[in-house]
Amino acid sequence: MKKLTRNCLLLMTSGILMLALAGCGGNPEKKAADGSAVTELSTPANLHFTQENEEKVLSWDAVEDAAGYRIYISESRYTDEKYELTDKAITGNTIAKSEMEKLVAKLDARDTFAGIPYPYYSIVSVNGEVESEPSERYSEEMEIFGENIYIFSPKDNAETVNGELKRLFMRMERAQFDDRRYAVMFKPGVYDESIETKMGFYMDVMGLGFLPTDTVIPNFNCPATWLGDAGNHNATCNFWRGVSNLTVDDNVMWAVSQATFMRRMQINGNLYLHDNNGWSSGGFLSDSVIDGLTDSGSQQQWLSRNCDWKYWTGQNWNIVFAGIEEGKTPLGTWPATKYTTLETTGIQAEKPFLYLDEDGYKVYLPEIRYDTKGISWKNQSGRAIDLTEFYVAHAGTDTADTLNVALAEGKHILLTPGIYEIDKAVEIKNPDTIFLGIGYATLRPTAGTPALEVADVDGVRIAGILFDAWKEKSETLLRVGEEGASANHSANPIVLNDTFFRVGGVTPSNTSVDSCVIINSNNVVGDNFWVWRADHGSGVSWTANYAKNGIIVNGDDVTIYALMVEHFMEYQTVWNGENGTVVFYQSELPYDVPKQSEWVSEDGKVNGFASYYVNLDVATHNAYGIGIYSYNRDAVVEEYCAMRVPEVLGMNLINVCDVMITGNPGISHVINGYGSPAYSGGTRSIITNFQKELEKAAK
Repeated sequence: MKKLTRNCLLLMTSGILMLALAGCGGNPEKKAADGSAVTELSTPANLHFTQENEEKVLSWDAVEDAAGYRIYISESRYTDEKYELTDKAITGNTIAKSEMEKLVAKLDARDTFAGIPYPYYSIVSVNGEVESEPSERYSEEMEIFGENIYIFSPKDNAETVNGELKRLFMRMERAQFDDRRYAVMFKPGVYDESIETKMGFYMDVMGLGFLPTDTVIPNFNCPATWLGDAGNHNATCNFWRGVSNLTVDDNVMWAVSQATFMRRMQINGNLYLHDNNGWSSGGFLSDSVIDGLTDSGSQQQWLSRNCDWKYWTGQNWNIVFAGIEEGKTPLGTWPATKYTTLETTGIQAEKPFLYLDEDGYKVYLPEIRYDTKGISWKNQSGRAIDLTEFYVAHAGTDTADTLNVALAEGKHILLTPGIYEIDKAVEIKNPDTIFLGIGYATLRPTAGTPALEVADVDGVRIAGILFDAWKEKSETLLRVGEEGASANHSANPIVLNDTFFRVGGVTPSNTSVDSCVIINSNNVVGDNFWVWRADHGSGVSWTANYAKNGIIVNGDDVTIYALMVEHFMEYQTVWNGENGTVVFYQSELPYDVPKQSEWVSEDGKVNGFASYYVNLDVATHNAYGIGIYSYNRDAVVEEYCAMRVPEVLGMNLINVCDVMITGNPGISHVINGYGSPAYSGGTRSIITNFQKELEKAAK
């Protein structure tokens, strides 16, 4: 380590002891309280920053019998390097941040800390020749983001980083219904080739560069060997995990199902969306470049949006592409293949993301794009917002009241990982508000209200939130726009990215909601939804986790990419608005219908509830790549049709299938009375173009 030589100094400013350097010799010395010589000292603990008289101050708990403290500074939390900030011990247990910055400027190693806005500090207590072990390192960025964040730097000791990542994966690999939440952040740079990153439940892994290519890790994988025996490779329950804004310098296994995301990635190898062809049921990939092949393997269905790769291989029931680079989608479409291709993506906005530069943390807000092909970050456009414009919330501390106060003051919200128990609706009333969660931040309404309500205003962005129905019944968990909302948001739409909803599975108590999300506003853009009434876990049965509908869309001109809705007791999706568009739909009907008489629609005239219901008064609706599946586990019941729509010219429905997975039969028709039945396990029935079906019927 290196030391700074400095004259003795006592600085007092505004009544705060900023720095007190003891004596001009060695460590200060004093007797113990009982008059004996001190032979052992405790390690300083509880390092934290406080705001005092407009000055940020680092404090720690005073150590009994300590005569002073030495301060060490490091570039990162786990680096082997450290530098002594002062040449002599200080006598107090506080030091102002501004004073530490002055001392850093005088270090021989000062250039080491250029462009590092959040250095790490450790404290050693001293008394004469006796010194304690150094404290755990602490940084202001730990104060900002809280205890559920892992922040790594290329300067960190690789063995230490591997140990942290391994322990985290072992903790979360099987933690399907756990309340723990984590974000793993890699600062920009190139990481040691020995570092291994594996993904478990409720892990949000991200690079902190401005571009994905700013942060390079050697490998990254999401395996699927925990469900059943180790040879099973079953990824059908690999939910609630995401990765973004990184370069991976190797092949990647991303064996996932719903409520997952892979965004803004550069993969210098192949991408495998399965674990050794074990079952998988995803999924969503966007804004990414894969230098090699992308192999969907066993994936039942998948949406890839605005990506580039060498080539794609794999198909099963419903594989959808939108806005893929020219010439990179596989040839063919239904019925010869299972591919649906949209040459461009219509209206779309990428998810806001956190990044770090020499001035500190910022959130980048990508702009709205239209009719796009390929990645956004080749020519990235949007605006950067300093993190000081956000209220950074912490589970266990923040409530609906504190969030609403911050929103009323015009702040954006960043939810750090954790469970937020909400006793009244959080209300977004200001236009252009960002409400961003990291680490699968979860909102649970505890008093029968919605968790989040959005006024009918322009430009709101909601991203990275898991909504949990809870013990008091709510009408809905998320309401976008009040009932009867009529404003035109086409110039500045509301956007919902990576928005997930869950009813049941977590608690043995009953949970209940009428629907999970209601969209009343016009011109809303959705991007990756999983709306799930649990079919397994705690508190799961026809009467225990009661939920009629997954999503209700009342607004006009609403577009959703990757809409996945499963197991609700009536219609999974209800679409009442005009000119709606869905690109990729995945839905399983409820497994647990007890008998046909409890599952009839249209005033008892129709057996079952269609998964996808378009109000019969709607004139125009667009849907591309629709997959609806049945597994009647508990009773023999008929689903008359998988999709129910008005029979008018404006129903532009392309490539719709239903599949009877297994169990009791079955589904009689694909859309209304059209399409062949699926009454035996593995049967897939299709309609490639609903308008052509209507034309044939009219002849």
